[in-house]
Amino acid sequence: MSEIKPFRIAIDQADLDDLKTRLSRTRWPHEVTGDWSRGVPVAYLKGLAEYWADGFDWRAQEAELNEFPQFTTEIDGQTIHFLHVRSAAPDARAVLLTHGWPSSPFEFRNVIDELSDEFHLVVPSLPGYGFSTPVHGPGWGNLFRVAQAWTTLMDRLGYERFGVHGTDAGAGVAGILSMIAAHRVTGVHLTGTSAGTPFGPAVALDGLEEKDRERGERFNRFQADGLGYLQVQATRPQTLAYSLHDSPTGQLAWIVEKFAEWTDPAKELPDDAVDRDHLLALVSLFWFTGAGASSAHAMYEGMEAYRQLSQGGWDEGGEAPAGPPRGIAVFAGDTTIRSLQDEPLDHWSEYATGGHFPAMEVPELFTEDLRTFLRKCG
Repeated sequence: MSEIKPFRIAIDQADLDDLKTRLSRTRWPHEVTGDWSRGVPVAYLKGLAEYWADGFDWRAQEAELNEFPQFTTEIDGQTIHFLHVRSAAPDARAVLLTHGWPSSPFEFRNVIDELSDEFHLVVPSLPGYGFSTPVHGPGWGNLFRVAQAWTTLMDRLGYERFGVHGTDAGAGVAGILSMIAAHRVTGVHLTGTSAGTPFGPAVALDGLEEKDRERGERFNRFQADGLGYLQVQATRPQTLAYSLHDSPTGQLAWIVEKFAEWTDPAKELPDDAVDRDHLLALVSLFWFTGAGASSAHAMYEGMEAYRQLSQGGWDEGGEAPAGPPRGIAVFAGDTTIRSLQDEPLDHWSEYATGGHFPAMEVPELFTEDLRTFLRKCG
């Protein structure tokens, strides 16, 4: 059995100095409109980059993140970084939390303390993200392989039964876990889902109730003009990698655009929706670990696996066997529509605030929803 090793974040000062120098030497492009219609506007990004260079305190963030117990282990030749926060509750059950793109386990930093009052928490970094880098060989973008690795991780930690939560790509991992480890998973809780698949058909709006129609319209707009990031990463990740790996400003813009588009629609700017220092800590993790490039490759491989499965007719035929209880929480920035769900649901929640990163945006709502669902699972 591979060893589980304690881990602490310790970014070299030379890397911090290099980041500041690179930010100061940004070659700012000319812009045409000055608004968000063509991407992140220069004025906004300049202000954020200046704060990243001269106001943001990485060492304070590093110290705060290191308050969470962290570890690494090797699975199938790949280093996997994870948080493991054990509860003091004598009857605590285990819960596995998986983040998506563009994120890290620290997406859950605002909810860990409260959830760990009741649950043992295991929060891994997806391969190619954060400190689960570098990636040793192709294939780690395949979510089936990731789900299999997570079962191995839970074995090593001694958890025979566990609940799972996933968001974005992590929702895909959670769903696969409910199939390949149905006898072990007590329940599957999802956020960051959507009304359909990115490259699938548009949502048919006829017959939908008003709130669902609005979500369907938003999803269709996303398909029409919001898939550029996915098209590039799913087809030419290496070409994109040079910019993300060489320019912190480029990496900043690439992530900030998604926070602008996917967080609570009522929030004007990304750092209105989430704490600015937490947002920049996330971007910093991508920068220091080179995860911009490796997560793009993971997305490429994930989409390749999805296309192969789709061509093989994986989603056609008879009914799927019954699995563990399944719940979905939908926040204001999401597009998920209950009537379009093709699997039975044991838990459904809708919220008028929050968005694609609810653990960062509305931690109290996220915590209570997850806790309510897991308690129902027994």
